[in-house]
Amino acid sequence: MDLLQAIIIAIVEGLTEFLPVSSTGHMIIAQNLLGVPQGDSFVHAFTFIIQFGAILSVVVLYWKQFFRLDHTPAPQGASSWQRFKHKWYFYWLLLVGVLPAVVIGLAAKKSGVLDWLLDSVLVVAIMLVAGGVFMLFCDRIFNKGSEAVKLDEPKAFKIGLFQCISVIPGVSRSMATIVGGMSQKLTRRKAAEFSFFLAVPTMAGATLLDLVDLFKENADWATTHNIIVLIVGCVVAFIVALLAMKWFVNFLTKYGFKAFGWYRIVVGVIILALLLSGQSLQMVD
Repeated sequence: MDLLQAIIIAIVEGLTEFLPVSSTGHMIIAQNLLGVPQGDSFVHAFTFIIQFGAILSVVVLYWKQFFRLDHTPAPQGASSWQRFKHKWYFYWLLLVGVLPAVVIGLAAKKSGVLDWLLDSVLVVAIMLVAGGVFMLFCDRIFNKGSEAVKLDEPKAFKIGLFQCISVIPGVSRSMATIVGGMSQKLTRRKAAEFSFFLAVPTMAGATLLDLVDLFKENADWATTHNIIVLIVGCVVAFIVALLAMKWFVNFLTKYGFKAFGWYRIVVGVIILALLLSGQSLQMVD
């Protein structure tokens, strides 16, 4: 992977990370169009690591909400654990929400299923279409939620279960977790914001795991070129995601999922048509 390919893929990642269109799926498509070799462990790791770069934009844009403690008095008679959990409740909810992804993600990675999925453009295309059809109707299935509904441990855990579906490229982690939040009666805005917050520990864990596996497999990948590619990819994804995130929240709150559903269907059908006709997606050899 050369530097220009990395920059283009990082722009795609930054634009799509918070949109319900599957950033991983779009990166796999972009890699194929650009002729990036598939099946390479560094390419797999790059795909996840630059997502963490994009996710860090959440910490910057929502820093007041992300770095917060509850300083209100705990209920009278609360135990030490209850007082601790009361103070750190926001982070406790993130921990509860990320637990399903830890279990499912590790199982998928250790079994080799995740690497196989990351090399399959066909899986991406099918899931883009299937997810797009669902999104045409999900605004009817789930109402707009209520501002009075508060996030708690059971709701956070169920949203975390929804997040696990996104281990399949083309599903979209953003879509899965936002729909998970809406299924718990959260408003679109609250569901989207918790989706962003939950992405931070999820992608931090995935990035750390990928780096450890890369070094275990073969530390020869850590050339000056590859390290520069990773750094540039993360920085570009971070900047683009920072610009795209606020727009998405406002658009989703006002218009819902339908436009994204049609986009997914069109892209997925085009890719399926190319694949079924026997044509290659590679524009660059």
